[in-house]
Amino acid sequence: MRPSQGLIAVLVCHAPADAPPWQQHLKVAAGTTAGQALAASNFAVRFPGRDPWQDGVGIHGNMVGPAQLLKADDRIEIYRSLVFDPMESRRRRAAHRQRKNSDRKP
Repeated sequence: MRPSQGLIAVLVCHAPADAPPWQQHLKVAAGTTAGQALAASNFAVRFPGRDPWQDGVGIHGNMVGPAQLLKADDRIEIYRSLVFDPMESRRRRAAHRQRKNSDRKP
């Protein structure tokens, strides 16, 4: 896309825990904010009752607010809560390895 047209291409994406990843390619006016792009993406229609800002929104892995100005080819990521606690998972794996190794000893 040529910058002279005043439009930029962005991608809005979300990976819900209970459904396949969702992506929406948009062409928005230069100067559009992350909040405006989310509104234009129909996220609220696809995920009714879900506040995209609750767990955070980022661009290429960096948290942003609704007023963040977008640049061409930005990937707007709508985050979600973790399904499990990473520390608890590490503890369980370590305990499992410990039990497995102790079972091998004669």
